[in-house]
Amino acid sequence: MSLNAALKETLGLDGLEYRHDLGKDALFREALANDRGRIRADGPDDEPKAYETALGLEGPLVYYSDPSCTGRPVQDTFAVAWPEVEDKLWWKSDFQKFDPDHFGPLLERVAAHLNERGRHLYVQDVHCGWDPAYAVPYRFVGEYATHALFATNMFASGVDVADPESKRWTLLDVPSFHCDPERDGTLSARAVIIDMRNRVGLVLGRADYCGVVKKTMFTVMNYLLPEIGEMPMHCSANVGPRGDGAILFGLSGTGKTTLSADPERELIGDDEHAWTADGVSNFEGGCYAKLIDLDKAAEPVIAAALSMPGSVIENVPPLPDRPLAETDPQDLDLSDNAITENTRLSYPLAANPNVADGARGPHPETIVLLTADAFGVLPPVSILDTRDVMYHFVSGFTAKLAGTEVGVNEPKAAFSACFGAPFMAQKPSVYAEILAEKMKTHRARCILLNTGWSGGPHGVGKRISIQHTRALLNAALAGELDADKVGYDNHPIFNLAMPTACPGVPTEILNPRNTWEDKHAYDVQAEKLRDMFRENYRSKGFDALGIEAVM
Repeated sequence: MSLNAALKETLGLDGLEYRHDLGKDALFREALANDRGRIRADGPDDEPKAYETALGLEGPLVYYSDPSCTGRPVQDTFAVAWPEVEDKLWWKSDFQKFDPDHFGPLLERVAAHLNERGRHLYVQDVHCGWDPAYAVPYRFVGEYATHALFATNMFASGVDVADPESKRWTLLDVPSFHCDPERDGTLSARAVIIDMRNRVGLVLGRADYCGVVKKTMFTVMNYLLPEIGEMPMHCSANVGPRGDGAILFGLSGTGKTTLSADPERELIGDDEHAWTADGVSNFEGGCYAKLIDLDKAAEPVIAAALSMPGSVIENVPPLPDRPLAETDPQDLDLSDNAITENTRLSYPLAANPNVADGARGPHPETIVLLTADAFGVLPPVSILDTRDVMYHFVSGFTAKLAGTEVGVNEPKAAFSACFGAPFMAQKPSVYAEILAEKMKTHRARCILLNTGWSGGPHGVGKRISIQHTRALLNAALAGELDADKVGYDNHPIFNLAMPTACPGVPTEILNPRNTWEDKHAYDVQAEKLRDMFRENYRSKGFDALGIEAVM
């Protein structure tokens, strides 16, 4: 079927010009010439959205999303509640039901809007996943060349999928269409809607943050893979010189990207993966790195990618004393959060110096659940059995610093099921059960690795050194923390198995209570965090989902 016929059948588009599978240079030029929208809260809807730097075509594209959408619009994200999926999907505040009776008429209105405007659209055909056994053909259709360039960076190409038309997903991205909540059944003038039955995604209105193009498809994959008994994961992954694979789950700030970038190990990817019968493989063809306060010396790959042709810098403000066209991208102020804390850089996976062939690797020997405990009470490393894994996986805990008032350093607990709750389309227990089964089948070990504080909470104690964290991780990867190699103590409050020794790590820090001067204060703080875990378990209804409480 021709492209025109396919888009007419799938979306109702008719008589439009499609700029299909343009190269990165062409998309760069198209973005400068044609991408228009709002970039200031009080600005018009026809300002340029994309800009070049002093490097021109040999450097990055700088893009500004709508100021109301500098991250994913989670409160405006939906799935169509078709009867066949309604009981499977995990409905929550950032993934809500959309009335099927509203979806068809809304799609018709969007198509009519585009047909009447008669302007060209950009179409990029890519793949989500490098393994042909599960990879999904992904067709981006949208108004912005920047988004098409982003899709080209972030997804795989050249994957040989059998019968692609029967598996293809299509995303229609239309910033110029503003919803009418009363008429369209949305909550606001923008919406991100996933239709599992017809394999269509809609992104409408002021929802033009680039990450929507990526995370919408990740949510789809998180629905599709469990349907075939496979495991989608929000994690980084790498493989060691003896072919020993590892996956690292973790929320923002826990070290997922930093710890997976090991010069002694090949990188499979840093964010989204599948664990299937064939091993671990990346969903993506690129990286989407945070830029705020980037330490270029510590993150040289990201720093170099700032100047790469075809990369996309998102929402970093221009310098006050010169236009972007006269600015070297290395001179941009990456500490400037005037637009958002969530400044980003999209660049190809190949920019990394040591990528595993085909972005694929073996079954993992080691599973790492990362947390950064700012309460200062969790052990630096704990060994988890199957029950522990399922509990801590669905808990998805880390602790963030409050930072909202001067002098207030009380940490805040953050729980995100499966270390990516907003993107988990099915219920958390589905993923936990698949993870536990795969770990059993492939005899994978699991550790809970704490990259947070020791000797007291943030403001009193010190963050566990990266050297000690790497030593703990390396020991686990080498099997040196296995039961036949080292003894364990049981933490009486958290019921966690703590190794009594680890090469390169002072023995006294392995039990966190030893690092606190005031032991009673430690016990009080630990019980406080334990009760937060218990309340999260209760409030999320994990017991009813078959997850056993372990603390």
